[in-house]
Amino acid sequence: MTEGVQEAGETRLSRTRPSQDPGSVHDAKPIVPAPEAFLLPVAGEALFCLFHPASDSTRAGGAFVYVHPFAEEMNKSRRMAALQSRMLAAAGFAVLQVDLYGCGDSAGEFADATWSGWIDDVIASANWLRERTGRVPALWGLRAGCLLAAQAAERMRDHAGLLFWQPVMSGSQHLQQFLRLHVAAKLAGRGAADRTGTKELREELAGGRLVEVAGYQLSAAVASGLDTANLAPVPGSARVAWLEIAATEPPQLTPASTARIEAWRAAGHDVVAEAVTGLAFWQTQEIVECAALLAATQAAVQRMRR
Repeated sequence: MTEGVQEAGETRLSRTRPSQDPGSVHDAKPIVPAPEAFLLPVAGEALFCLFHPASDSTRAGGAFVYVHPFAEEMNKSRRMAALQSRMLAAAGFAVLQVDLYGCGDSAGEFADATWSGWIDDVIASANWLRERTGRVPALWGLRAGCLLAAQAAERMRDHAGLLFWQPVMSGSQHLQQFLRLHVAAKLAGRGAADRTGTKELREELAGGRLVEVAGYQLSAAVASGLDTANLAPVPGSARVAWLEIAATEPPQLTPASTARIEAWRAAGHDVVAEAVTGLAFWQTQEIVECAALLAATQAAVQRMRR
């Protein structure tokens, strides 16, 4: 566990871990308070959190809980999440970054996590942020974190909106892609290996056995929740910012995203959607940034709070 981190409610030390060093994006170097690292107790376990206070409480624009993506995508995305968190804090938004149970520096093992438990973690984090800031938080998800954020929003009595970064729309498809990593490593060169291999892995999971994929021990309790998750419109009416990265110039949303966005709008949600050009930082071999996404997010959240 990170040295110097205190339980929530105790004296907190303001420090930044090397793995989440916010750094700077080009010439943008906002002066903001150092993030506060602490352990949030949830269901008897400790979740590692970084709280970014709003730089100017007199013009506080709201609060965000960041919900990280699945498995190794979380680690690849740490820098971008930290950069955006500091930029939001500089703009007057409080931000809470949380490592879900069994992930990152939080308690537990990935093999012991459950999808429903992760939803509970998001809700508990939002409750803490609301108590700390006095503001109803919005939920900011990346990739599969968008699925968790949407499902958490359904169970929360209220929220200030949803911010989606490159949202996964089908949990089943996302799980299939993840299982293919195992197939590629173990069954390379066999005919129809992708189809047969993932089917066998799903059968193992259905039987309650752990499956190791890219160094992660995947359990049925996580896989089944991910498999059934779908980014359908949540009940009620909310402000939603839907931001994606495209490799094309000019950047365009995919047809699948456009159709899903229209479904959210038809359900009564106020959705602002935009695509920017950049690299898929959650899956690149080297850690990369996407300044265009950071800028688009700053503009989108300003529209959300009006």
